[in-house]
Amino acid sequence: MPQQLTPGGNAALPEGPIAIRITSGADIDVAAYRLTAAGKVRGDGDMIFYGQQQSDDGSVQFSGSERNSRFTLDLARQPAAIERIAIAYSAACPTAQLGDILLSVEVRGEAVITCPLDSAGRSETALILAECYRRNGTWKIRFVAQGYNGGLKPLSEQFGVEIADTPAPAPKPAPTTPPRLSLSKITLDKRNPAVSLAKQTDYGTIRINLNWNHAGAPPQKSSFLGSLFNKNKGIDLDLGAFIRLKSDERDCVQALGNRFGSLDRPPYVRLSGDDRTGAVIDGEWLHINGSRWSDIAEVLVFAFIYDGVPNWNATDGIVTLHVQGQEIETHLTDGNPQHSMCAIARLINDGGSIRVERINRYFPGHRDMDRAFGWGFQWTAGRK
Repeated sequence: MPQQLTPGGNAALPEGPIAIRITSGADIDVAAYRLTAAGKVRGDGDMIFYGQQQSDDGSVQFSGSERNSRFTLDLARQPAAIERIAIAYSAACPTAQLGDILLSVEVRGEAVITCPLDSAGRSETALILAECYRRNGTWKIRFVAQGYNGGLKPLSEQFGVEIADTPAPAPKPAPTTPPRLSLSKITLDKRNPAVSLAKQTDYGTIRINLNWNHAGAPPQKSSFLGSLFNKNKGIDLDLGAFIRLKSDERDCVQALGNRFGSLDRPPYVRLSGDDRTGAVIDGEWLHINGSRWSDIAEVLVFAFIYDGVPNWNATDGIVTLHVQGQEIETHLTDGNPQHSMCAIARLINDGGSIRVERINRYFPGHRDMDRAFGWGFQWTAGRK
C-alpha cells in the first residue's frame, strides 16, 4: 500500500527518477517551478507546464491532459542552485467545484506516496499542491495544499516567472475556461521539442516566418547568403507547407510551381511572395487562416534550398510562428550539408487546439520527405 500524506506531512522520496501524477474531476492547469533558496526561478526554463513541457536541462518533463497530468523528475540531475520544486495548479472555478484531486508519487508506474486533497469548502482558484525539497543531501516531498486566488499568472509571478499579457480579444461571450498562460517567446529545440496552445474558436491570422542572418551582407549586389557560396551566386531558400484538411484533402503550398495557396478557400494557407536572394529583410511568410483551423488537420512546414549549395548551419535560419501574441521559434541547425530540404515543424489540430512539434529533419528532396511522413503526393519536376 502506498504511504498516504495529510496536508503538512512529508516523506522521503525514493532514489532514481520518479513521476508525480495529478488527477482531478475537472480541468485544471498544472505547473512545476524549480526554485532557488530565495524561492524564485532562475529564468523561464525553470517553469514546466503545457506551454513549455521540459525544463531547460530536460530533467523535469510534463505530459498528459487537464485531468490527468504527469511530471517526470530526475532529482539527481537537479542543479545545485535548485532547493525545491513546487507543484501547483489553477482552475476556472473554485477548488470546491473540481471534485477529487489526487497527487501521487509513482515509481515505474506504481504509486508509492499519495496526497489526496479534500476540496470541500475551498474557494481558491490556484493551489500549491506539494513541493519536493532537499534535506541533508536527500530529497523529500511535503504535501502543502496552500491556496491562492487569481489563477496561474499571479502564482507564477510570485515565483519570479515573467509572464507576457495576452492582448485583449474583441468582445465576445464569456469563455467557459480562462485564457491560457502566454509566455513572450518559446524556443523549440532538442530538449523542448513541442508546445500546445490553448484551444480557440478563432486564432486569427497565424503567421509563419522564415528568416536568416543578414548581418555582414556586402553592399554590392550579392546578398549575405550569396557570399557563403561559390561565384557570388545567391542562394534561394524557400518556405513551404504540406496541408491536410479534416476531409483528408491534401495540398502543397510553395513557390515552386507557383502554388501560393489561398486563405479564403482550401487549403486555407497562403505563401506571401518568394524571396529568391535573401535580400528581403523579413524573409518569407506563410499565412494560415486561423478562423478555419477547425477544417485543418495538420500543416507540415518545410524549407528547401532551390538554388545554391546546401549549407544549413551557415544560413543560421530561424522559423518563427506568430499566433495571438505568442511567438514560437525554432532554429535550422544540425543540418546534413548534402541535403537541400528540411522538414521544420508541424502544426497539429489536437482537439481544436494547436500543437506545434519541432522536426528538424533533412532530406534530398520533396519525394523523400513525402515518403518519410506518408503524405502520398504524386511528384513531377517543376520550376519557378
